[in-house]
Amino acid sequence: MGKEIERKFLVKDPSVVRGRRGEDIVQGYLSFGKITLRVRRIGERAYLTLKGPSNGFSRDEFEYDIPVADAEQILAHYCAPGRIVKTRYRIPYEGHEFEVDVFDGHLRGLVIAEVELEDENQPLELPPWVGKEVSSDPRYYNASLARAERAPQD
Repeated sequence: MGKEIERKFLVKDPSVVRGRRGEDIVQGYLSFGKITLRVRRIGERAYLTLKGPSNGFSRDEFEYDIPVADAEQILAHYCAPGRIVKTRYRIPYEGHEFEVDVFDGHLRGLVIAEVELEDENQPLELPPWVGKEVSSDPRYYNASLARAERAPQD
């Protein structure tokens, strides 16, 4: 069984990605609810991911490689309305890798940093460019963002 332990933060200084190389991501959702089913394309790679409900910072996660052509067809014909388009930057800080997502489309202006942990109680030193924690705020779950008309306002 796969397990994801992740914390999520708003980024208060988006210039942290300036000059860095990122990966373009497009993702859509086939189902929402207790189980979320997502298809994601990152460059020339594609994945189908099932995520269970959150329990603190943890949730079950099962991710499978799929052919890019299959992902394109699923994105075009089978995903629910709403899609996430973003560029992801990987930024190391104090022994952790923060994934900074700069959103585009209907979420333009939203910048979120995520960090995966090995344990929910693992100590974490935050970089100075990180702001408010939104790990437990369902408005910032990617599945919620895909269906939102615009980025949440805090």
